[in-house]
Amino acid sequence: MFRRREAVPFAFVAEADHFRSNVTPPPRERLSPSQIVGRTLLGLTVVAGLVGSLVFGMPSLQSGDSATRQQQSEASDNR
Repeated sequence: MFRRREAVPFAFVAEADHFRSNVTPPPRERLSPSQIVGRTLLGLTVVAGLVGSLVFGMPSLQSGDSATRQQQSEASDNR
């Protein structure tokens, strides 16, 4: 198999320095202390929600003796 060779113009590479901009972007604004506290509280709320759902969901994920026994109501005992 042979490769088709095409001529590639390299003039655009040589002229690339000509088109570079010397404008620097503005510096990033610093966060205020209230923004930092707000973002921290939001993060802690999300983490607490995930931990809480895991804690409350763990009993349903455990396989124990209670899962193998049949549960009967009190109404069916008095028949």
